[in-house]
Amino acid sequence: MRQTLDLVEAAVTVGIYALCILVFVSRLVGRPSVGHGIGWALHAAVVPLVVLVIFGRGRQWQALYDLQIGLMLGFLAVEFLLDYWPKVDFRHTRWIVVPYVMLFFAGTGGMLGVASAAGRAWTLPAVALYFAMAALAFVQRRVTGT
Repeated sequence: MRQTLDLVEAAVTVGIYALCILVFVSRLVGRPSVGHGIGWALHAAVVPLVVLVIFGRGRQWQALYDLQIGLMLGFLAVEFLLDYWPKVDFRHTRWIVVPYVMLFFAGTGGMLGVASAAGRAWTLPAVALYFAMAALAFVQRRVTGT
């Protein structure tokens, strides 16, 4: 059971990173509406994340595990409230953007720790995707301003 849970954690992490990369790329190529649609798929990650919180009990580092997944769930909740419902135009308001970006990197960065439970074979690709995602986040912001 633990190995299966570790693989689910890693797969969810890699999926989140891949979807974020696709969102940033879609914005870079001038198709933000495509990125918005991909964002809906990203929000579907709430389901496996909640399952991981429920079934991920008994870890040596339980408090950290809960914090890592909680930050990702928190980001997805804030993202939903700002970008999807009730749709707040926040990307040009610095006092909102800075905490939003901090929560994004805290949530996605914490998922690296979650993925690492599956071993090196999953950790290395997750780290590579995380750095690609982070670079694209900043490039996309610089190029598009959003």
